[in-house]
Amino acid sequence: MTENGRGRGGRVVVTGMGAISPLGTGVDATWAGLLDGRNGIDRIRSFDPGPFASQMAGEVQDFDPQTFMDRKHVQHTARFTQFALYAAQEAMEASGLPITDANRHDVGVIIGSGIGGLPVTEEAHSTLLERGPRRLSPFTSPMILIDIAAGEISIMLGIGGPNFALVSACASGGHAIGEAAEIIRRGDAVAMLAGSTESTITPLAVGTFAAMRALSQRNDDPTHASRPFDRDRDGFVIAEGCAVLVLEDEGHARRRGAPILAELAGYGATADAHHLTAPDPAGGGAYRAMARALERAGLSTDEISYVSAHGTSTPLNDATETLAIKQLFGERARRVPVSSVKSMIGHSLGAAGSLEAVVSVRAIQEGRIPPTINLVTPDPACDLDYVTEGARALTVDAVLSNSFGFGGHNSCLAFRRVEA
Repeated sequence: MTENGRGRGGRVVVTGMGAISPLGTGVDATWAGLLDGRNGIDRIRSFDPGPFASQMAGEVQDFDPQTFMDRKHVQHTARFTQFALYAAQEAMEASGLPITDANRHDVGVIIGSGIGGLPVTEEAHSTLLERGPRRLSPFTSPMILIDIAAGEISIMLGIGGPNFALVSACASGGHAIGEAAEIIRRGDAVAMLAGSTESTITPLAVGTFAAMRALSQRNDDPTHASRPFDRDRDGFVIAEGCAVLVLEDEGHARRRGAPILAELAGYGATADAHHLTAPDPAGGGAYRAMARALERAGLSTDEISYVSAHGTSTPLNDATETLAIKQLFGERARRVPVSSVKSMIGHSLGAAGSLEAVVSVRAIQEGRIPPTINLVTPDPACDLDYVTEGARALTVDAVLSNSFGFGGHNSCLAFRRVEA
């Protein structure tokens, strides 16, 4: 330990979590929906999707920011930031981490996002065109910035440690959590709030992703549109959501009697260096991210109980991720349970990795693995154990959680059970 009580190179543990997803507000609601195999995808309600090639999304339906924010603050805060404030508050309450004058500068925040305040940008652009520049709100600029979610959390909680945003498309959540753990390990904080948030179900986002043929067009059957690893998958379903984890130096957590949910034992980050949107067909970047996470954790492939897959329901991603898992696990690959919760909640872009980190920790805590729904006709190129029969009871000692993003960004988090 250093003089100020911070650890260097020690273990990092999870002591609290918060989440919002299309299955509900809060970790418990989201987890219960996943175990039930419930689908949170439906026709888009936030705007008329009629003219669009893809007309469905995983929208958050039961979220009311005025339950924890005053009305004026709500009006001046983008939805993706509201999500982050709620999830951070839930995570802190679960952790019981007190913020005092003595420790407030030793706690930090990293919140990732792929796109941030796009709805505010679209609305401001319409105002500019229709009503002129004098009608633009002075709150627009801060509302659209991705870093504002982390800044708002620090203001809400009064914490003054490392504070910034992280952007790596759909790998943002994994990178944010992994880098936050590194800050703790090098002794720059005793605890970090880390996660990611996204709310970009807008005409521009849906239209542009559809234009590149990334989205499913199964508009007549939204509940079966997201079908990772299925032969008939035709693209991902855009979604929104958020998750925040409280990460803490293990010694610090134990001294204050914190609830220790799991250890974030390893983190791997790589680049495909291949294509802007398509994964490396050989799966090299994904494989190296998983291998590095294992190495950092000091785990062997035999010790991994479950892989929480990126599993987007796109033809290229699912086959490539399957190939990378085979390269990593070798002969054991087909005996390792794999699932993709995107089959139920869609793909929340930058928020996906942090939501799946919550899934990984809950699987360790409760010994249950959520299913991959809608996998009806297996793709011959996707031939692993994707947990299709419903939630599976299994003692889960260690999990790999994958997140891959446009630009060739790859992240993998290795979570491990911690004994009392």
